[in-house]
Amino acid sequence: MSFVVTENCINCKHTDCVRVCPVDCFHEGPNFLVIDPEECIDCALCVAECPVSAIMEDRSIPEEKKVFIGLNAELAAIWPSITAKQTPPPDADEWAEVFDKLKLLER
Repeated sequence: MSFVVTENCINCKHTDCVRVCPVDCFHEGPNFLVIDPEECIDCALCVAECPVSAIMEDRSIPEEKKVFIGLNAELAAIWPSITAKQTPPPDADEWAEVFDKLKLLER
C-alpha cells in the first residue's frame, strides 16, 4: 500500500504535503506532484495536508482514477525530488474546482 497523488493536484500543485513527509517521497513536475510508491512509508500525514484532497490511498482509488497509480510510479522515476514547501501557482485556487484535468498534465 502507498499513497497516490491524483488529478486534483494538476495545476494546483500546493506543496503542504511535502512539508510533512518524513521520507521525502514527493517528486515535482511542471504542474503536478507525484509520490514515489517505493519510498512512501504509508504514514498518511500528507493526506490531511492537501487542501484540494488530491492524495488517496492506492487501494481506495476509484476505478476512473486508477491511471494515477501508474503515473505516480512512472513520473517519480524521472522527476526530481521535492523536499520543501513552495508557493503554489498564483491561479491554484481557480484550478481547485476544475475537473477532468488529466489532459493538462505536463510531463
